[in-house]
Amino acid sequence: MILVVGGAFSGKREYVKSLGYKDSDMADGVLNEKPVLYNLQNLVAASPKNEQLLTEALLSKSVVICNETGSGIIPIDKNEREVREATGRMCIVLAQNAEIVVRIVCGIPTVIKG
Repeated sequence: MILVVGGAFSGKREYVKSLGYKDSDMADGVLNEKPVLYNLQNLVAASPKNEQLLTEALLSKSVVICNETGSGIIPIDKNEREVREATGRMCIVLAQNAEIVVRIVCGIPTVIKG
């Protein structure tokens, strides 16, 4: 599995398309049969307490794309903080198990594990 992280609108999906995937291969924040999941943070927000179940399903994906959530302003709202923390923990587990981890900044990919 490849984990791709970066800020919103940093070029993550374009990078994944350069690997040969198409829009039709990508699921937007939902688990289904498509090989690529983007907006992981939205999937976690829908069920932040199901971390273990989500992790198992995500490890079977070819690519998982997530907005970076740990570099911005800490939300005041408790629920938003919990989602942010759950997303961060999920990314840690996915990165540990991923074959490749790529961080995208300004459309430029940097392989941080691979």
